[in-house]
Amino acid sequence: MLTADQVSEFRTQGYLVVDDVLPSAVLDGVRAEYAGLMDDLYGDWQAEGRVPDGTGMDFWAKLGASYAAGCDWFQPMDISLPGDAIAPDCPMHFGPAIFDLVVHERLLDLIEVLIGPEITSNPIQHVRIKPPSTRLAADEVRAHITRTDWHQDRGVGHADADQTDMITAWVAITDATVENGCLQVVPGIDDGLLPHCPQVQTAIAPAHLDTARAVPLPVKAGGVVLFHPLVPHASLPNVSDGFRWSFDLRYNVTGQPTGRDHFPSFVARSRAAPETELRDWRGWRDAWYDARARLSTTPHIPIHRWASDAPFCA
Repeated sequence: MLTADQVSEFRTQGYLVVDDVLPSAVLDGVRAEYAGLMDDLYGDWQAEGRVPDGTGMDFWAKLGASYAAGCDWFQPMDISLPGDAIAPDCPMHFGPAIFDLVVHERLLDLIEVLIGPEITSNPIQHVRIKPPSTRLAADEVRAHITRTDWHQDRGVGHADADQTDMITAWVAITDATVENGCLQVVPGIDDGLLPHCPQVQTAIAPAHLDTARAVPLPVKAGGVVLFHPLVPHASLPNVSDGFRWSFDLRYNVTGQPTGRDHFPSFVARSRAAPETELRDWRGWRDAWYDARARLSTTPHIPIHRWASDAPFCA
């Protein structure tokens, strides 16, 4: 649970680092689930002759070899559909271990203190497994793999959710340090929603943010960084020799727009109507499968609302 001082800090500064939220059993379950997924992906790529023999290689070694070979492990491991055109066979991952993390009681307890007991798991969610900067391809621009540019989470959803009560929970699966690219934040939310531009990534428009006030936010595995949707944040580059792994999860008050209503959400907690809570991970998976089938046959819906020709993007 959060103290009154922690809640006050979050309301004024827009962020809060909370240690020791998720137990090791939950983290180990996620790691094992993703290791199995990596083994399957790597086995297929090895059969195609795209990667070297994986005998004796662990999860991290296979990730590195796959990335170096140009094999895309990000989308098959992501807990969302992509923001660009969606194919009917687009890979994504939904399993029991990551579902258990998303709906874990301790995590939802934190969210409940901040937005109340009617909690929806928002579909703006991603895995982030970031290799060392020195191993990144020269043309790598995906924010979920390279460093993330300055943005507000309110700015990466649709405008219909601009009044939605929403919290981002950034969950560390490995220790996040200044060296391996932890988050950084410019404290405060009083400036409201800043203009964003579709730059390399969707980012706050030039000259609209004083990044000299940035504060790094290291957190150990199992800890969580909570964000107000208006606090500006980014990640540092990973200058270590290892990967940095986290999940971006969002939660909003049930019944309010999610910011990507064409993607599926679900009730994670309801004190008023507990029977509406999703308790089976397969329901989460199937909702995304249904969305993929639907969206692959309809006109593309952009996930961001910003235009590159706006005056503030010049």
